[in-house]
Amino acid sequence: MTRSIVRLPSDVEDEDFEVYVNGVLQQPDVDFYLDGREIVFDRALRKDRVSRWRWLLGAWGVGTYRQDDTVDIRYEVDGEVRLKHAAPVTLDHESDDEL
Repeated sequence: MTRSIVRLPSDVEDEDFEVYVNGVLQQPDVDFYLDGREIVFDRALRKDRVSRWRWLLGAWGVGTYRQDDTVDIRYEVDGEVRLKHAAPVTLDHESDDEL
């Protein structure tokens, strides 16, 4: 199984935060779970990398679309709303034997 892991920003002090994937609010213990200071998704979230070849095709109007997920974390520090946009995602490949 491939899991996706996102580290919480260092200034998140409690579990009062919201997680969005592609702009959609995710529910704790349904869509993700916390493992210490890591947000864990039991699915692969991927960031699309556009190569020069694909960029050139796009410049000519030829679309090449792939999975391109964005994880945002909304939280508050001292009453100030903060947003970590496009938080880095790490893929963790676990074998089914370890579960």
